[in-house]
Amino acid sequence: MLAYTYVSPGKFELCEKPLPSILSPSDAVVRVTLGSICTSDLHIKHGSIPRAVPGITVGHEMVGVVESVGSEVEHVRPGDRVTVNVETFCGHCFFCEHGFVNNCTDPNGGWTLGCRIDGGQAEYVRVPYADQGLNCIPDNVSDEQALFVGDILATGYWAARIAEIQRGDTVLVIGAGPTGICATLCARLKQPKHIIVCEQTEERRQFVRKHWPEVQVVSPEHCRALVCETSSHGGADAVIEAGGTAESFRMAWQCARPNAIVAVVALYNEAQVLPLPEMYGKNLTFKTGGVDGCDCSEILQLISDGKIDTTPLITHRIPLNRIADAYALFESRQDGVMKVALTEKEGTSY
Repeated sequence: MLAYTYVSPGKFELCEKPLPSILSPSDAVVRVTLGSICTSDLHIKHGSIPRAVPGITVGHEMVGVVESVGSEVEHVRPGDRVTVNVETFCGHCFFCEHGFVNNCTDPNGGWTLGCRIDGGQAEYVRVPYADQGLNCIPDNVSDEQALFVGDILATGYWAARIAEIQRGDTVLVIGAGPTGICATLCARLKQPKHIIVCEQTEERRQFVRKHWPEVQVVSPEHCRALVCETSSHGGADAVIEAGGTAESFRMAWQCARPNAIVAVVALYNEAQVLPLPEMYGKNLTFKTGGVDGCDCSEILQLISDGKIDTTPLITHRIPLNRIADAYALFESRQDGVMKVALTEKEGTSY
């Protein structure tokens, strides 16, 4: 089968690999019908993820059809259409039982697919702990509607949850990339009074205005003034930082009101600094880290009910055998690209 492979830092290649098989009774093998590229994949390519293993198939955003299951798998069966969770988690360790699945103590717990074991930018993928890592897609939900459930939409949902958004709040989301937009869509479910999205590029500001006109959009240089003007308490009640730069990190705490929550869900290339003397007295609560992606069934139901729609994020569709072109487009941010849907290779039929 075709599989996009991390050869060495700076080098990915489309390779032929053997089909995956069941290695554990809790495994499932999924035929990938639709995938995507995440910024985290670019971090692997450029050597920013030290734990990534050369030789693995990359990719952790995908949906597909179950081909086979191990003897202990109970919740899915061959033929089911499923989303695949970015995280591998056992479901029964201390962290899993408390909903902190990103910290699962299994040797392959956390972000494993496409990082430490073979992922889904391929024709097939083996999913460990399939009962936790796979969720059946409702019949009225398309593959494109479900594509981002297991990663960026789970991240957006988690971000809105840990930010503890209340009805009537002013919420600031920094970054109008795919993750920031998913966080915005999930923040809307909490019924805040105002949602402000701060984005540096005019093209992405226009993208948000076009698809979600009820959201206020602002450039970084005007962000702090708009937040203070909109809020009654000197800043945002909740901030979701999805920008991932030193400037966006600083803006997150500067634009928060005293005693606010700042949820940092971005992945940075370098350490950030908390200038505590400047922040003294703001009494902020920072929540940071990787997504606990255990809300996928709820997210799928929200999609089925028409309450979340991320399909506008899919701006391009490219088959797996042309994945190098998809990466070049995604990394260049040309042609208005937000997310690329990786379809099955040209000529595939089942």
